[in-house]
Amino acid sequence: MANVSSSLGDGIAKVAAPLLAARLTDDPLLVSGVAAVSMLPWLIFSIPAGILLDRIDRRRAMTLANGVRTLLAALLLALFATDTLTIWWLYVVMFAYGAFETIYDGALRAVLPSIVDRPDLPRANSRVEAGEIVVERFLSGPLTSALFAVSVVVPLGINVLTYAVAGVMAVFLPHAAAGAHRTDPTGEPHIAWYRQLTDGFRYIMSNPMLRRLWIISVAIALCFSAATATIVLYVLNRLGLPEAWYGAFILAGAVGSLGAAALADRLKVRFGAGPVMAVAQTLSLAALVLMGAVPVLGVVAFGYFLSAGGTTAWNILVMSLRQAAIPSRLLGRVHGTWRTLLWGTMPLGSLLGGLLGRIDLRAPFLVAGCLATLIALVSFRFLAGLPNPEDLDDADAA
Repeated sequence: MANVSSSLGDGIAKVAAPLLAARLTDDPLLVSGVAAVSMLPWLIFSIPAGILLDRIDRRRAMTLANGVRTLLAALLLALFATDTLTIWWLYVVMFAYGAFETIYDGALRAVLPSIVDRPDLPRANSRVEAGEIVVERFLSGPLTSALFAVSVVVPLGINVLTYAVAGVMAVFLPHAAAGAHRTDPTGEPHIAWYRQLTDGFRYIMSNPMLRRLWIISVAIALCFSAATATIVLYVLNRLGLPEAWYGAFILAGAVGSLGAAALADRLKVRFGAGPVMAVAQTLSLAALVLMGAVPVLGVVAFGYFLSAGGTTAWNILVMSLRQAAIPSRLLGRVHGTWRTLLWGTMPLGSLLGGLLGRIDLRAPFLVAGCLATLIALVSFRFLAGLPNPEDLDDADAA
């Protein structure tokens, strides 16, 4: 329930931030800057957050992260209520949001491998994804955009409450559950934290499968963030969708994601994780090209549905594969290193998308989408040959 409440807060923030930006400015580059500063903390804080999560009770880490995000949500509400909110203040708040999201997300993802067997990881990750999709997109998306059109204060106020409730609920998790959130350091000497900064990088580079998968993921993430950086302006200004209906548009992606979350494990069992990952990745990126090539609301919504579904299936299976391949004692550091480059390049992608959007709001989808699709096709054979999480030898996670 703590994650459900936190996910509701995340959903409100993700919908409200671009809508606030669109009210504060109509410059595509400045609007794309909101996505950029939201992802920038992953470049700066992911590895330190991973080290922290390998050292402390992850329940406390979740409480800390949501406590600070409660204060940030209250600050954003106060700025808007006093008519002092600017695009630059929005950047500051979203950057801080992202910084503490690195802690919360890392703690949440590091829990599953310690309590779920390898064959069940895709199913467990599917349930986590499905819960977040239902709350973040089905509930918070339409609710936030509808209330936003009436009074911005209401969704921002709800956002304060959701993070506060999530933080309180994490405090009262039973101690038995808390133990599952703490890495067992038995047998490991105490090492200064700054000497562990490169542990995750060394582990990824020593594993040929993870190394190649990391490079592919980073390249595609850069293009994906560029393609979607100005989607709010594309939908509102180019396609003429009313602001109050933006959340309904987001539902198209939510439906695709929820369907993929329900089917990912079944498809993995029938066809294998690798083939499903290869097809899902290619489909999600080709859909971006469709969204830019045919600027018709129904077609764009369908493309968003396909893209979100393929991305969700990919995320579930690649996360399960990583969790099975990485030792529990290193999960925080490797996860942090992975996200440092993967999500850390997204601000650059968002800015590139903003620059392309200044030329034409279709350009980010066409240029970045085509490049990402090409990368997916070139790497299709490698991805299709990836094993199922349960097929990895114990040596792969030693």
